[in-house]
Amino acid sequence: MKESRQVDIVILGGGPAGMTAAIYAARASLNVALLEESVTGGLVNSTYTVENFPSYPAIHGMELMQKMRDHVDSLGVTVEEVCEIESVSLAGQVKTVETDEAVFQARAVILATGRKPVPLDVPTGCEQVHHCAICDGAAYKGRRVLVVGGGNSAFDESLYMLGIGVEHITLVEKMDRFFAAQSTQDTLLETGRVDARTQTVVHDLIVENGSLKAAVLEHTGSGVRETVPVDGVFVFLGQSPNNDLFRDVVTLSRGGYVVVDEHMATSVPGVFSAGDINEKHYRQITTAMADGTVAALAAERYIRS
Repeated sequence: MKESRQVDIVILGGGPAGMTAAIYAARASLNVALLEESVTGGLVNSTYTVENFPSYPAIHGMELMQKMRDHVDSLGVTVEEVCEIESVSLAGQVKTVETDEAVFQARAVILATGRKPVPLDVPTGCEQVHHCAICDGAAYKGRRVLVVGGGNSAFDESLYMLGIGVEHITLVEKMDRFFAAQSTQDTLLETGRVDARTQTVVHDLIVENGSLKAAVLEHTGSGVRETVPVDGVFVFLGQSPNNDLFRDVVTLSRGGYVVVDEHMATSVPGVFSAGDINEKHYRQITTAMADGTVAALAAERYIRS
């Protein structure tokens, strides 16, 4: 039988929004449980350098998130990482969140599940397909990789991989132009170690005995296909909302993001939402933290009312 835990607030997600909410709630003397399906820090962990966070002209994303986690831990917040959330029940005055190890009951829940990378849509899968150069790029030192995507993430992560010793990069974008900042494009292409192609998609991967050998690329205009030897693939096609746990519970936008009011309240009383999972114009570390602040303060008022 699973352990039953009574808390004031359960926070689903441990990125900047979730951790900020935990800090504010804990400082308000509320009993907080933060549940994270992976590790705290979210997508910021995969950001090589953060250069727009006030107080740090430049800081590694993982380092910034560790500092935030240290703050959370100093306040005695219960943090469950690599936590499989099996079900949530958000109706009624008492909310229930069941994980693989325990059942949490709380007066309020804050949704801070963020977004997840859009996967590569090909018939053949393999373990050599990644979404984080910082996490997995070092394994490809002296080797060749394919980067899928033409935005800032694709170009920034490519520069990072070249910097740690990746031998060569083939970069493909399905549209007729790249969308990264022009200065970043220029810097990457001037290295002479990148083959950058527009109007190109990945048709399939060639895998032998579980190991990636090549990628089959297709030009969208001509339909011509080419097989390019690669040892790994890094996919940067954007993110989609992580709403699987509550998509049929709270009101979502057409794009699948949570609709909230100015207090970060959702359509369900006692359920608040913060960060990249919310429907909004700008998604930055600082805007996620602002959402987390408001959500925690509003949840506190709700609990004490």
